[in-house]
Amino acid sequence: MLGPVDVFVDGVARPVSGARRKAVLAVLALAGGDLVPADRLIEMVWGDEPPATALNTLQSHISYLRRLLGGRSGIVARPPGYLLSDELAATDLQVAVDLINRGRQSDNPATAVSHLAAAVALWRGHPLADVSESAGLEAQAQRLRTLQQEAVFALIDARLALGEHDLLIPDLDHLVRQHPFHEGFHGQLMLTLYRVGRQADALATFNRLRRTLDEELGIAPGYAVRQLEAAILRQDPALARAARGSTVAVAPDARTNGRVNGAAGRGRPLSAPRQLPAGVAGFTGRAVQLYELDEALNGAAPHLAPAVCVISGTAGLGKTTLALHWAQRVASQFPDGQLYLNLRGFDPNSPPLRQQETVRALLEALAVRPEQIPSSVDAQVALYRGLLAERRVLVVLDNARDADQVRPLLPGAPPCVAVVTSRDQLAGLVATHGARPVMLDLLSRDEARRMLEHRLGGARVAAEPDAVDEIITRCAGLPLALAVISARAATNPRAALRALAADLGDAAGGLDALAGGDAAADVRTVFACSYRQLSPPAARLFRLLGLTPTPAISTAAAASLAGVGVREVRRIMTELVGAHLVVEQAPGRYTLHDLLRAYAGELVRGHDTEPSRQAATGRLFDHYLHTAHAAARLLNPHRYAITLAAVGPGVTTDGLADHNQALEWLGAERPALLAALHRAAGSGGDRHAWQLAWTLGDVLDRQGRWHDLVEAAHAAFAAAQRLADPAAQALAHRLLVLGLSRLERLAEAHAHGQQALELYRRSGDRQGQAHAHRALTRVLERLGRHAEALDHARCALDLYRASGLRDGQATALNSVGWFLALLGDHRGALSACTEALRLQQELGDHFGQAASWDSLGYANHHLGRHDAAVDCYRRAIDLFRDLGDRYNEADCLAHLAETQDAIGDPDAAQLAWTRALRILDDLGHPDAEQVRLRLTRARLPSGGRARAVGPARHPSGQPAGLTT
Repeated sequence: MLGPVDVFVDGVARPVSGARRKAVLAVLALAGGDLVPADRLIEMVWGDEPPATALNTLQSHISYLRRLLGGRSGIVARPPGYLLSDELAATDLQVAVDLINRGRQSDNPATAVSHLAAAVALWRGHPLADVSESAGLEAQAQRLRTLQQEAVFALIDARLALGEHDLLIPDLDHLVRQHPFHEGFHGQLMLTLYRVGRQADALATFNRLRRTLDEELGIAPGYAVRQLEAAILRQDPALARAARGSTVAVAPDARTNGRVNGAAGRGRPLSAPRQLPAGVAGFTGRAVQLYELDEALNGAAPHLAPAVCVISGTAGLGKTTLALHWAQRVASQFPDGQLYLNLRGFDPNSPPLRQQETVRALLEALAVRPEQIPSSVDAQVALYRGLLAERRVLVVLDNARDADQVRPLLPGAPPCVAVVTSRDQLAGLVATHGARPVMLDLLSRDEARRMLEHRLGGARVAAEPDAVDEIITRCAGLPLALAVISARAATNPRAALRALAADLGDAAGGLDALAGGDAAADVRTVFACSYRQLSPPAARLFRLLGLTPTPAISTAAAASLAGVGVREVRRIMTELVGAHLVVEQAPGRYTLHDLLRAYAGELVRGHDTEPSRQAATGRLFDHYLHTAHAAARLLNPHRYAITLAAVGPGVTTDGLADHNQALEWLGAERPALLAALHRAAGSGGDRHAWQLAWTLGDVLDRQGRWHDLVEAAHAAFAAAQRLADPAAQALAHRLLVLGLSRLERLAEAHAHGQQALELYRRSGDRQGQAHAHRALTRVLERLGRHAEALDHARCALDLYRASGLRDGQATALNSVGWFLALLGDHRGALSACTEALRLQQELGDHFGQAASWDSLGYANHHLGRHDAAVDCYRRAIDLFRDLGDRYNEADCLAHLAETQDAIGDPDAAQLAWTRALRILDDLGHPDAEQVRLRLTRARLPSGGRARAVGPARHPSGQPAGLTT
């Protein structure tokens, strides 16, 4: 398979005569023993237009191959097709995939080199060399060539880990000449040159790559190789490390969606997520539990079930700290990645993560694009486990509520390992999944003393043994309490420990409602001791942090919560970080342990009045709403704008300057924004709830987060009903049309569109009616009801004209033109879209112009005006590129390629398809497979191509259901 198709039976070569017979055998072998339907075999061998005799000829080929292979048992007939028997299904491809996996999983670079070099040696020239001209096998041959590149990439990675830098330079020079667009090989060469002291040559390699990509493909180098260039420029010390996997974070298959195709032809992502948070410096104790975790890992039966460990114990015992310390220690044994997810099982202010949220989060960590995630939870779980199959991944599930929350997230098979932390013992997992329980208890006095010695120094602890004994007693052996009190002592190095112990003796109370028992009471004593030392502004902000909907908060959000300026809140947060009451996760972003959030929540309810608490949460919601609204306007200034109340006193908004800053802010704050939306909806903040939902709708749609969009829209609708606000209800209906149509729940989407239209009719809102008509065109197009969609688009146009909304008129005109084109009236489409374009140019609506140029390209293509179509598509591509809309840029490139192919310019067409494919692969978009197939067909001899006539659906004019 990894060269010409050869057959060996009992070590003896058996020549196969006839290219199509070889192709039939290759298709069966690629299936790896799985059933291949007869119609699939025919399509792979003969293409889209097989002869009428194809089935009879296929049966004849199967008979020939059975005789060659020694009898009927070699190829098994099983309706509706055929499969190779287990004895004959072994291929060099299977051996290569096995060797590659072993090489990647080995933590010994020398062993990895041995496995990977053996895998690379199995290639005997071009894979499927004598059958790749068969209609369906060129794509398979390309996948095997990609696999070869991945194996070579991994081999070089392992050789770099062995320090073979000088030896690798000639090999890498050859590879980058052979693969001028391969960013992974260029990155490896850059790193190799840098490590041998040739920094200038490393930078020259990057500049050569950048010029090649720009001149040949019109694109820039990817993020990872740009980061490597920046690290080389600043001479980052991390580049000097030769640890396995540290070469460069450029995936070898970054342009093919990160998939390896094994013998069965089933792809799986190769990206290795590294999600483990940093462990705690100076971890001490827990030797017994570490031994138990090591035993679970080393004693796992490799062919039975994945190892599962459950670390349980009460709050504050350090379950997460232990799990992360052990996970960091063994991370190198999991080369396919480490996943981490906080399930929020016992979060004092937020509900536990729901199953649909947890599975989606893990799928996204495994590089599955949001729009590729199935709608049903069962399908999501199946996809998740399928992606982990045969990979060695460590999964850390932190703060689980119960066994039911965890079960869907456990890997389905070895060699994966899962570690779960919970206050519950999760006995159900022990019983049903054979999980190994790892119980945590309070630290012994000796362990507590060692912890204080590590944090405060042995001399200081030895100098005041009685005070240390009192501190250990008051902290009740609870690691969190010891950490907080030692932080206070460390920030006051001259203070006597006996004074600290006396303060602990004076504080009283307990977090009984949270965990119960003496340990919880004593941890509140410790917290109270540290809290009393805070300045009044810091104490107030700490209390208010008990009101936040998520554990994490930004500087500006904290400033709004407290009603103070950013400079002041930074000073306060520095004080809280120094007191070990808040952790600064990243510059300007902070988080609290759940026990501390619970303590802060008790304090704020006990010390602050209800009006002051409502004012604080109102300021926080205002911060999220007004900053999100500004970000959304930067991304799409022509979208229908709702009117917000003025920013209240004490509210700080993040100053966002441009499109990129808006995207970055929305990405970082998305969890907090959604949590704030749902918190507002459940606590009397209905105005904030529906306005946040509307503000985020367009962004969630562009990001492909349609499940979140639908949930937000339902919350918005409920809030609008409570407010008895029909205009807000109509907006919520329109959000539901958008999200539900994306999820292909078209009947529901259509019903919500009709309800929005009826609400607008009752109120006499003509602009609203126009928006609702346009929303319905989205659903009707997906249902294939183009004539009805045209009627709604025309209604929208009439209503926009009557209300004088010119940007709405322009968008509706483009929609009218598009549906005319779909119905075959291409001249009418030209007229409508040209008028739309003129209006959009007057209004400065660049996104609308791009959509209209694309529609004009489609109409011109079908009228045979191919030169005009090419010009239109190029204008659309330039605009989408300037707007940073990469998906629509790729879609227009694919349309351009169709037109260039139609006018007999195959080289230009292939270049446009290649550029489109690179963008779609970068995005991980499912449309990449259709473009890849089109590009593959274009490379076949002229008689083997099936020519398309244009795009099946509008890429840009129709999806913007909320634009106006």
